[in-house]
Amino acid sequence: MKKKLTAVAAVAAVAMTLTACSDPTVGTTGSNGDAAEVTWPEATADLTGTTLTLWAAQASASIPEAVIEAFEDATGATVDVITVPDPYEQGIQTRVATGDMPDLAFWQPTPSMLTAINASTNLQPLDGAPWLEHMDPAVRDVTGILDGTRYAALISSPTVQGVFYNRAVFADHGIDVPTNWDELLEAARTLHGEGQTAFFDFLSPTGWATQWAVQVQLADAAADGLWDRINAGDEAFTDETFLTAIENYKSMIDEGLFNDNLASATFEDQAAALLSGDAAMAFQINALVGAMQAQASAAEVDDAVGFFPISPSGNVATVSPDQTNGVVAFRTGDADREAAARQFLSFWMSDGYQTFIEDQATVSLLDTVDTPDSVPQVTRDLAAAVANSVGSIQAQAIVNPDLFLFLANMAQGTLTPEQAAQNTQDHFVQLARALGAEGF
Repeated sequence: MKKKLTAVAAVAAVAMTLTACSDPTVGTTGSNGDAAEVTWPEATADLTGTTLTLWAAQASASIPEAVIEAFEDATGATVDVITVPDPYEQGIQTRVATGDMPDLAFWQPTPSMLTAINASTNLQPLDGAPWLEHMDPAVRDVTGILDGTRYAALISSPTVQGVFYNRAVFADHGIDVPTNWDELLEAARTLHGEGQTAFFDFLSPTGWATQWAVQVQLADAAADGLWDRINAGDEAFTDETFLTAIENYKSMIDEGLFNDNLASATFEDQAAALLSGDAAMAFQINALVGAMQAQASAAEVDDAVGFFPISPSGNVATVSPDQTNGVVAFRTGDADREAAARQFLSFWMSDGYQTFIEDQATVSLLDTVDTPDSVPQVTRDLAAAVANSVGSIQAQAIVNPDLFLFLANMAQGTLTPEQAAQNTQDHFVQLARALGAEGF
């Protein structure tokens, strides 16, 4: 689940940026002022007496438990996981702005969020990391990079947006997996006409998932440079491409293609409805698998639910990396701890990777480690979709406006599609100006 960069957080991030930019010596440098060469310690080198801190959100705090235990056993180090309360990203930005930094942290590895944390000053570059040569080329450079420098270690397959569906409902109604947006709408109308809830969405508490139905409609435009144009100020969220996607979502709601309890439904309700077949489909991201597995076994989820990417003209996925996918290492000013942080990442992505993916039942990104048999097929399908994907607003926009809030308000009838688009554009411009982006 993604937490958005608020205007206050953006201003804090910009303050960090301006402060750092005023001093050309800020950052990891050698004695002559040039960037110091980054070295990668042996993954299992002795670190007895070393303690590292790893900041995590509530959603990611348990993710590294198995690999941390293995690292501590192998090196003698101690890694303390510190859970930062939600809203996670805003909390970290506030703390980092005051000089309070961990050694490592889970972080959304997108350009906008790497910019928000002022990566060039606050994060260690990870170029030349030893695991990169073994990483699946389809995902290696999808995210984690800002201005040509890699700052995040991608530990799991990036989150993608698409459609989850109930296999039995599709079979009972004779529905084939849609191969483009028009076929998706045709299937939804058929289901609705036969008394079946076509889509399930939710607005409680914040309606964060409302954005997926809109974003997947932008895949073709994204492939054609949409985000470059928006980032340059040459196109706006109020223009035809984006506004049409918003209007389509509103029309689907008005047509009755979504659940009747849209306003009060929750994420957990969505998982239950899809598992049971009360709803046929849901626009969602990888997080839905975890929500369903909290209610059913992996085998039961696989039997009940499938996934397909969707775009206007085909089955192109939209990549939307979140903070559970990436880990960054901070420049703390302590050379030994910085090296130990790099060593931990190197261990995670080499000696400890088999332990990690087995514990998390997730797809391997390395050619040296096979995906465990325990990984559900739906998770494999999500990972496979990355190879034929385009970037989302989270992955490609220079800043990330609160689109989902405006869409949730629209879904409740307090905003029109035009107002939702205008509010998104206004927030985007506000954040872009705070960042100092050209064209705004």
